[in-house]
Amino acid sequence: MFERMTMFSMDRPKTVIGLLTLLTVLFGFQFPSITIDADPENMLETDQADRAYYNQIKKEFGINDLIVVGVVDDKDIFRPEALEKIARATSEILKIKGVIIEDVVSPSTTDNVKSKGGLLDIRPVLRDVPRTPEAAAGVRRDIAENPFLNEKIASADGTAVALYVPIKRKDMSHRIAGEIGDILSRELLPGQRYHLAGLPVSEDTFGIEMFIQMGIVAPLAFMLILLIVFVMFRQVAFLVPIALTAMFSVIWAMGLLIGMGFSVHIMSSMIPVFLMPIAILDDIHILSEFFDRYRVLGDKRRALIEAMRPLYKPMLYTTLTSAVGFASLALADIPPVRIFGLFVAFGIGAAWLLALTMVPAVISLMDDDKLKRRLYRADGAPHTMLDRVLKPLGGFAFSRARMVLILGVAAFAFGVVGLSQIQVNDNPVKWFKESHPLRVADAVMNRLFGGTYMAYVVIEGSAPEAVKRPEVVAYIDRMQQDLETDPLVGKTSSVADIVKRINLVLHDNDKAYDTVPETADAVGQFLFLYQSTGDPNDLDNFIDRGARKANIWVQMKGGDNRQMQAVEDKLAAFVQKNPLPKGLSLRWSGLTYINKVWQDLMVVGMLKAVLGSFVVVFALMLFEFRSLTLGTLAMVPLTGSITLTYGLVGWLGKDYNMPIAVCAALTLGLGIDFAIHFLQRFKAHVVESRDVEATIRHMFGEPGRAIARNAIVITIGFLPLTASTLGPYITVGLFFASLMLFCTLATLFILPSALRYVGARTIPERAIPGGAS
Repeated sequence: MFERMTMFSMDRPKTVIGLLTLLTVLFGFQFPSITIDADPENMLETDQADRAYYNQIKKEFGINDLIVVGVVDDKDIFRPEALEKIARATSEILKIKGVIIEDVVSPSTTDNVKSKGGLLDIRPVLRDVPRTPEAAAGVRRDIAENPFLNEKIASADGTAVALYVPIKRKDMSHRIAGEIGDILSRELLPGQRYHLAGLPVSEDTFGIEMFIQMGIVAPLAFMLILLIVFVMFRQVAFLVPIALTAMFSVIWAMGLLIGMGFSVHIMSSMIPVFLMPIAILDDIHILSEFFDRYRVLGDKRRALIEAMRPLYKPMLYTTLTSAVGFASLALADIPPVRIFGLFVAFGIGAAWLLALTMVPAVISLMDDDKLKRRLYRADGAPHTMLDRVLKPLGGFAFSRARMVLILGVAAFAFGVVGLSQIQVNDNPVKWFKESHPLRVADAVMNRLFGGTYMAYVVIEGSAPEAVKRPEVVAYIDRMQQDLETDPLVGKTSSVADIVKRINLVLHDNDKAYDTVPETADAVGQFLFLYQSTGDPNDLDNFIDRGARKANIWVQMKGGDNRQMQAVEDKLAAFVQKNPLPKGLSLRWSGLTYINKVWQDLMVVGMLKAVLGSFVVVFALMLFEFRSLTLGTLAMVPLTGSITLTYGLVGWLGKDYNMPIAVCAALTLGLGIDFAIHFLQRFKAHVVESRDVEATIRHMFGEPGRAIARNAIVITIGFLPLTASTLGPYITVGLFFASLMLFCTLATLFILPSALRYVGARTIPERAIPGGAS
């Protein structure tokens, strides 16, 4: 059937190319409806328990995504002229569309609780701009004396103030951050500088830059692949089928993804760069075989038929295993990862179809005379540079088989030890380079203030007014004190802070009253005074309307998953030692916590996907080769390269993050490609020659050249990712190039060495004279 497809493409090349082009245009029509999504929350199912709970508490406590704005003045921010600029800038920021005005936390908008003449005086610390240095110093003193405000809206050293700007939707954060930047650039004094931080703006900015990088890196990879192919074959005409297959497969995959209504997430944005090197693997094999055979035969049709005949089966099985490897990501619990895997699998299938049809059709249209002048050699094909490398390499691997295998086992053991040292960790802010303004802002803001990474602890009672009980408020206070002993926790805020502050100021700032009152009536009265005297909305962030739930804000100075886990473990230890009051329960939430949840799910999901696809790929190998020996050998380069590369991650102390986790499943689809071609061609030749050593020599001729050419393309083809400004792209580029390099080395060294000892078992008995019939 496959040969008939090839023959049809050769006989009707223009028809085939026209139909494939038309289909590509139809897929391309979907691109204008593309949508971008870089929100890690969407890494979880909408009904996933932690995500659903986070959405619930956001509604109950009026919690919104925040942009954290810092203004730094090395002289002293508490000068009249500096505070006037801050007040004016804050007023302008409140006018930005999408900002939730009533919830902005800043010196100009956030209430400070004081007493005056025996009465509560609740008003913003910067309600009136000070006109004298003494008045400005008073503003600083008011903030420093209020634990609720100190290191939240002003740094302890007096050089910076912070604004927490809530926004209606996370996808507005990049625009709003840009408008805030414009305002501050106009309003600030010379010598003052501003920073914008927080997960929402980082994630939305990543989405914007991801779209830009997709438009830069993909064409760069495409140009590099064409350059490599030209260097290999020195034939401009050979670039045409490569270019068409790469472009068409990417357009088909992305067009189908967009047409089905899926957003482009960080994972799916990598589809073009991943798919292009993969898509042309079969093309390289065909062109390599055709290149070598035409130089001997000088007959285009005959050379093409003879080139493709031994490739149909290995091409089919490499396509199946690659597609299975990527499709295995559908087992993951993370929707964008599932989408990525399934559509890359579709693109691989499309590339296989294009290799069987487009490549023969394009070759058929090539000018015979030009091909003969450039390729045909009546005295036989000359040796190439690859021949000068591969033939000695094959001889070495076979003759020094024991040494090669010992080194291979040692490398595998090295990788296993490294695997035990891997640490799972990620942080969306670290997806940017260290020099990026968001990374700089993250470092500065978390040094000066309580923290830009927000998490929440929700205490829930079983009855109304449960969290107004004095023992509950006191328990929350003790919990906060314990959390703040952790250097990772810069600040916590809750209803307990409000109650203690009112109790203190009503007793003339007597430190003996900096506690939670002992009666429920006193707690209720203090909260009533706070709501009636100040802004009633201020309390809504910390206690729900029925007083069944209390929300504790936890500001962290780092947003790594390991850091979030460490804080979570600290709280768990506190609760174990100090059990919750009767009838209460506790639960974490918040964006920093959600990021940790999806990271944990990703690790489990990737492990499940890798193990599942490993079993399926192994079963395919057994079915293809009908041999336990060859089937097992086919898995050796793959298993060894994954173990060694991930072991290096552990040895180097690199975090096991989302990009690295996904690479394992991708390697299952690609890493076995070289082994299939090597062993399939070995099996076919050894049956005829019945000589393992002669077959190995044959394998390091044309089959070895095709494998080496593919290895060069796919290894170097991922390197353009390292030109990106985004960390995940760089990680995937370097990591995957390393993986493919190790796969290539294992195929060309380990397999021939192993076949020296077990190759004879692969010769069917019926092929041996005198054997069983």
